[in-house]
Amino acid sequence: MEKVAQKLGLGKAMFNIVPEEKFGHYSANLMTIRTSSVEARKTPPNEFAEKFKDELLKLKAVKEITDKIETAGAGYLNFWLKPESIQKDFVEIFKNKDKWGKFKIKERKTIVIDYSHPNIAKPMSVAHLRSTIIGQALCNIFKFRGWRTIGDNHLGDWGKQFGILIAAFKQSDLKNKKDLKIEDLMNLYVDYTARMKNNSELEDKAREETKKLQRGDKENIKIWKRFYKISLDEFKKVYKRLDIKFDYYLGESFYKPMLEGIVTDALKNGAARISDSAAVIPMDNNQPPFIIRKSDEAYLYSTTDLAAIKYRMKKFKPDMVLYVVDNGQSLHFEQLFKSAERLGLAKKEKLFHAKFGLVLSEGLKKLSTRAGRHISLQEVMDEAVSRARNVAEKKQPDLESKEKQKIAETIGIGALKYNDLSQNRMSDIAFKWEKMLNLEGNSAPYLQYAYARLKSILRKAKPVARFDQKFLNSEIETRIILLLSEFPDVLDLVTKNYLPHYLAEYLYKLAQEANLFYQKEKVLAASKGEREARLALAQAIAATLKTGLGLLGIKTLERI
Repeated sequence: MEKVAQKLGLGKAMFNIVPEEKFGHYSANLMTIRTSSVEARKTPPNEFAEKFKDELLKLKAVKEITDKIETAGAGYLNFWLKPESIQKDFVEIFKNKDKWGKFKIKERKTIVIDYSHPNIAKPMSVAHLRSTIIGQALCNIFKFRGWRTIGDNHLGDWGKQFGILIAAFKQSDLKNKKDLKIEDLMNLYVDYTARMKNNSELEDKAREETKKLQRGDKENIKIWKRFYKISLDEFKKVYKRLDIKFDYYLGESFYKPMLEGIVTDALKNGAARISDSAAVIPMDNNQPPFIIRKSDEAYLYSTTDLAAIKYRMKKFKPDMVLYVVDNGQSLHFEQLFKSAERLGLAKKEKLFHAKFGLVLSEGLKKLSTRAGRHISLQEVMDEAVSRARNVAEKKQPDLESKEKQKIAETIGIGALKYNDLSQNRMSDIAFKWEKMLNLEGNSAPYLQYAYARLKSILRKAKPVARFDQKFLNSEIETRIILLLSEFPDVLDLVTKNYLPHYLAEYLYKLAQEANLFYQKEKVLAASKGEREARLALAQAIAATLKTGLGLLGIKTLERI
C-alpha cells in the first residue's frame, strides 16, 4: 500500500483494500485533502473527488500502475491496479521469503521496553501474563522493523516486603531447608503479614530487618540473595515455556545507590520540596504530589523509576522508553513522566505507558483468586496445554504420546498468547477456553492449522525456484497478493501505536484468504504454469504466516 500511495502522491493512511474486486483494489478517502484548504472545502465532496481523479490521471506514474479510477460515494476514489503491477510486487514478496517485512536502515532508532516485572519471592501470577506477552511481542516487532530493541525486566526485588520476609524466615523452620521453593517464600510472607496485623512486635521486627537489609547487613543480604536466586530460577522456567527473552533483569535493587542522588538533585533544582518531612514533587491539575522520599527517609518505587529513567537515558540513549504496565498505574506514570521532565532526565515525548486491561474469568470476573488462593501463571499454562491435548487426541488419535504433547504445548501456549494479542491491549480480556482453542474461529489454532495445511500441500511438490507471475490473475490470487503487500505497513502501524492486535487481525484475515484460495483454486493438480505460480503463492503465504505468528511469539507446526 505504501508503494502505491507514494506513486499516486497520496498518504497511505487514506487507503484501504477493497473486499471485492468489482469495487476496485484500493479505496482512498479524500476528505483529509478536501478539508485542508478553505477553497477545497467550498467544493462538494463528489465534485472534489471527480476533479482530483482528473488531475491524477494526468500523472505518468498513475497511468503506469492503474487500469481505472472511479469516484465512489462522498469524496472517495476507487483504484484498479494493472495486473502486471500487482504481479511484479509479488515477485519481490516471494524473493524475500521469511525476510518479507523486515526493515533495514542505516541509522537505527533505539527503544527500551519495560515489561513483565514480577516481584521476587512470589510465583508469577496470571496478573503478569499480559505485560509479559504484550511486551515480548512489541520487542519482536520493533526489532524486526529495524529498531535497536532493549527488553528490560524491572523486577520488584527491594523494599519493606523483604524485611517482612526475612523476619518470617528467621523465625521459621525453613532456615535449614536446602530445597527451598518459591511457594515456601510466598506462604511465609502471607502467614507473617496476617499475624502482623494483630501483633505490633512482629511489625517492629520486620521494620528492623528492613533497615538492616538497607544498611547492607551481611546476614540479611545473604538471605536476600538466596530469595533472589530461587525466584529468578523459577521465573526463567516460566519465561522459557513462554519463549520470553530479556536483555536485562535490572530490578529495584540495582538502582538503590542512585536514589539519594535523585532526591538531592530534585530538591536542589527546585523540582521537589519538603512537605511534612517528606520529599515531594508538586503536580498540576489538583493531582496529589509525587512522593520520592517518605517522612521516615525511606525511598519508594517512584524514586526507583526516576533512577531507572536516568540510567536508561545515559546508557542506552533511547528514542523511546515503553512501559507495558496495567491501567491501574496510569496516574503513577503520568506523574513519573512529568517528574522526569522537570528533573531534566527525559522529555515526556520519549516516555510512553502502554497500558492494558484486566484478565477476567469466563464469567467476566477479575481472575486473581480461586478459592482464596493465588493463581500461578504455571497453572494457567498447564490448563491451556491440558485442553489443547484433548483437541490433539481427537484430531490425531494415532499419534505417539510424545508427539501429541508437543502439539498440545504449541497449540495451548499459542492459544493463550493469541487470546491476549488478538484483542486491543487497552480492553479487558476473558479466558473463554472453547473460543481460544477453536479450530474454526479467530484463534491461534485456526492460524496454526492454516499454516500446517499450506505446508502439507508444499511437501507434495518440489520447492519452487522459478515461476511466471502472469498466471496469478484470479480474483482471490490478486486479493492475497495485495494483502501480502500490506504486511510491512501493518508492522509499521504496530510500532506507531504499540497495538499488537493489528498484526493478529491481519494474520487472521490472511489465513481466511488462504483457506479460500485452496478451496477455489487447484494447486497440485493445476496445469503447467499455473501450478508453479500457485505453489509460489502458497510458499509466500506460509512464510508470512510463520513470520507474523513468530513476531507475536506463537510457534507454528508443520503437521497438526
